[in-house]
Amino acid sequence: MALSSFDIDAPRWDQSTFMGRLKNFFNITDCRTALLPDAKLDEAKVLVESCRAGTLPPGTTVEQLHYAKKLYDSAFHPDTGDRMNLIGRMSFQVPGGMAITGFMLQFYRTVPAVVFWQWVNQSFNALVNYTNRNAASPITPKQIGVAYVTATTTALATAVGLNLYTKKAPPLVARWVPFAAVAAANCVNIPMMRQQEILSGIAVTDENGNKLGHSQRAAVKGITQVVISRVTMAAPGMIILPIIMQRMEKYKWMQRITYLHGPLQVMMVGVFLVFMVPAACSLFPQRCSMAVANLEPELRNSIVSQYGEGVRYVYFNKGL
Repeated sequence: MALSSFDIDAPRWDQSTFMGRLKNFFNITDCRTALLPDAKLDEAKVLVESCRAGTLPPGTTVEQLHYAKKLYDSAFHPDTGDRMNLIGRMSFQVPGGMAITGFMLQFYRTVPAVVFWQWVNQSFNALVNYTNRNAASPITPKQIGVAYVTATTTALATAVGLNLYTKKAPPLVARWVPFAAVAAANCVNIPMMRQQEILSGIAVTDENGNKLGHSQRAAVKGITQVVISRVTMAAPGMIILPIIMQRMEKYKWMQRITYLHGPLQVMMVGVFLVFMVPAACSLFPQRCSMAVANLEPELRNSIVSQYGEGVRYVYFNKGL
C-alpha cells in the first residue's frame, strides 16, 4: 500500500457489523496500553497527525501506523483530541473494573462494606462517564457534582435497601444485590453526567461531517445505548460469578482458603471483563445515526429547507 494514500481515520474493520466493531474495541480497549508512558502515547499522536497532514517520516510502515492509531484511539478523546485521564479510559476498564467489582462481590454481607464499595464504584464510574462523554456538550462543575451525588445515593439506597430486604432470602439472591445497585446507578449516573447533552442537544452532522445542528433526541438515543452497554458489560461477571462462587464454597478446600476468596473473585471478574468490555462497547456503532424524520420538528425542517431530501440521516458520537 502506498502510504501517501493511507487514510488513518478509515475504520480498519467494518463498523457496520458487530464483529467488525468487536475487533476494533478489542484493539483499543487492550489494557496493556494503559501501562504505556505518556511520552509513548504522544509519539503515537504525532504520527497519526503527520499521516493526516501527509507528512509521514521516511521509512514509516503500515504496521506502525496501525499501532499508532490503536494507541491514539485508546488514549485520546475522539472529539477534542486531548489525552484522557488514565482511570477514565476504556483501556483501564479491565484492571479498574475487576478490582472494584471483585471486592463488591466479596464484601456484600455488611452495610458498611456495601456502602464503601458502592461509593468507590460510583466514583470510578463518574470519572469514566465524564471522560467518555461527548465533549461537544460542556458540563459545569455543579452539574458534575449533582450527577455524582445523585448516582452514588441511588447506588447506596439500592444496595443497602436490597441488602436488608434479602436478609432472609436465599444466599444467592443476596450475592446479586451488587449488580442490581450497579445497574440502577448506571441508569442515573450516565444521563446525569451527560445531562447537558439532553438539555441543549448533541451536535449532529451529515455523512461527510458537516454540522447540521443540535438534537436532544439524538442525545437521548446515544445515552440510552451507552447505559445498555454499561449494564451489559457488568452483567455476566456479576450474575454468573456469584453462582460459581456459591458452588465452589461448598468444597472443603475452598473453606480453608477464605482469605483468597477476594483475590480469586477479582481475577475471575477480570476474565469476564477482558471479553465483556469490547463486546459491550460493540453493541452499537460509535458513530451513531438517526433518521432526519425522527429529529425534532425544528431541526428536521431546517435540514429539509437547506438540503431537501439530500440528507436522510444525521450522525453523531454517542460516547462510551
